[in-house]
Amino acid sequence: MKHITFADKTLLSGDQVADLLLEYASLLAGKGDADTVTIHAIGPDGNEVDATILLDAGAPLMAETTNSTMPEPDNAEAVSYMQEKMMLLSSPPPVRPHDETMPESYEDLNL
Repeated sequence: MKHITFADKTLLSGDQVADLLLEYASLLAGKGDADTVTIHAIGPDGNEVDATILLDAGAPLMAETTNSTMPEPDNAEAVSYMQEKMMLLSSPPPVRPHDETMPESYEDLNL
């Protein structure tokens, strides 16, 4: 488990989702992009929460270890989402030409 600190809030979540949040935020910042990710976490009051986190170049995000023995909240969906997005940012699919042929002249546009 790790504490995820975002602005002035601290949440408790699993190691994998915390590490991916930082990695994804770093990748987005390097590309000048942003995204939101919703994770399941344990709030400061001990209640389970869903937190939507804005990831961009200015996001004050930190993850730190904890010795908590609580079970990790299930974040399989958030992990899968971030892994997919990170793969697309790192290795975008090739651009393919459109199937339609370009008209030979202005008259062929059928306006």
